[in-house]
Amino acid sequence: MKYPEKIAEKLNRLLEKNIDAEKGYRFASENVKDPQLKAYFAERAEERYDFIHQLKTEIRSFGETPKEKSSLAGDAHRTWMNLKTTFSANKAEPSLEEAVRGEKIALQEYKEILDDPEVPASTANILLKQKNDIVAALNKVKSLKIKA
Repeated sequence: MKYPEKIAEKLNRLLEKNIDAEKGYRFASENVKDPQLKAYFAERAEERYDFIHQLKTEIRSFGETPKEKSSLAGDAHRTWMNLKTTFSANKAEPSLEEAVRGEKIALQEYKEILDDPEVPASTANILLKQKNDIVAALNKVKSLKIKA
């Protein structure tokens, strides 16, 4: 595998995860009642939308083609979340728990790519900013006072 293909493959996996996250946040925003949490999820969806376009641009800079859809696992997870929130007395709680869990996984995925010494500096700068934005979002969610 050529160098650009290797990096583009890693970025495409991250792109797919961000597409999943954006869809998940949009779903959560549409399905929670708490206005503060609704706004938080909407902000995260917009943030991930921006991440997606930054990653697509970076993948194209390697002469590769970015993925354009979410993963089957992400689609299945959103279906499961729909069932879980439908049967939950407090629909905010499972959505919030999943958001935190997903962001922690995302941080690990970003770290793994950033730890690769072959990742170019321009790509690392984009990924580091996105990773820092995820950390800030996690810190913000801890400060939210959610009503049942």
